[in-house]
Amino acid sequence: MGLEFLGVVKKYEQLLKIGQGTFGEVFKARHRKSGKIVALKKVLMANEKEGFPITALREIKILQQLRHENITHLIEICRAKGTPNDHFITSIYLVFEFCEHDLAGLLSNQQVKFSLAEIKEVMKQLLNGMYYIHSNKILHRDMKTANILITKSGTLKLADFGLARPFSLPKPHQPNRYTNRVVTLWYRPPELLLGERNYGPPIDMWGAGCIMAEMWTRTPIMQGSTEQHQLNLISNLCGSITTEIWPAVDQLEFFSKIKLPADLRRKVKERLHYYVRDQIALDLIDKLLAIDPTKRLNSDDALNHDFFWIDPMPSTLAKMLTLHTQSMFEFSALSRRRMHHQSQQNFKKPPHGVDMTFDRVF
Repeated sequence: MGLEFLGVVKKYEQLLKIGQGTFGEVFKARHRKSGKIVALKKVLMANEKEGFPITALREIKILQQLRHENITHLIEICRAKGTPNDHFITSIYLVFEFCEHDLAGLLSNQQVKFSLAEIKEVMKQLLNGMYYIHSNKILHRDMKTANILITKSGTLKLADFGLARPFSLPKPHQPNRYTNRVVTLWYRPPELLLGERNYGPPIDMWGAGCIMAEMWTRTPIMQGSTEQHQLNLISNLCGSITTEIWPAVDQLEFFSKIKLPADLRRKVKERLHYYVRDQIALDLIDKLLAIDPTKRLNSDDALNHDFFWIDPMPSTLAKMLTLHTQSMFEFSALSRRRMHHQSQQNFKKPPHGVDMTFDRVF
């Protein structure tokens, strides 16, 4: 598929705005001839004085080379001629297959119940998608529940590659120099927070661990307000960040510049046990949230973890989703906020004496 721009207005009828991607708005639309429902991602062009945005070009190039059932599919690229309302700036749209749900919306809806077998299916499909992109030397760099889409038939799609980039294995004396200003703060791994620029797939695997825990907690487990706060939350959950635990950490730019909590022991299993009653699941979360990225499970080892190979086995999501036929995107922004607030109010609290000091998270 070349970079061929087709007229979006002639081909598609916009129905409603369904979200905000990393670099543009996302709309639900209908193909005028076939009636097929798609998602249109508008590329922001207003501030681009030197042509097509490099971030969008990178996303397009990456998506053109990825073909996998658990990766969102880029159908085509369209344009819409500018009007007086937008100062005659041409709009570019990426056309994707439409997915009825996103994981963040499903988890914020207390009417949606995931069984253990269904949680296994979500994580299996997510890890399959991650294994595919990492095998193709692509980092996602924005793992979070809002970027995990699910079709009404129960197929999971890893979406929004606006921050994704190719990676290469560092050569001796030639480390990579990628930006560490990536990944939404609540899902950002400790190496990025401490300034690492020579990173790889482990940054995505940390996000997978956060997402897996969230399948039970129904809310992000570490909601930092600043990078320092996020590091404090990570230390409170995963233990103090030291050279004993992570030998190379003292080489990172910010390690000596940030005051890190000391003498904290690791409490991942202990503090998540109230929510995640399955010991095998706790073990997988614990291994995905390893402080030292070199000790963090990769996607292949995670898929081979006992969690996926003992009863109950992963089961289809289609049956559960048939009970929630309305797309999560059909709700207004106000309804989504109200639903999320209600989930916070209704979510069961641990009994008195249970150590769950996640700093406002639960």
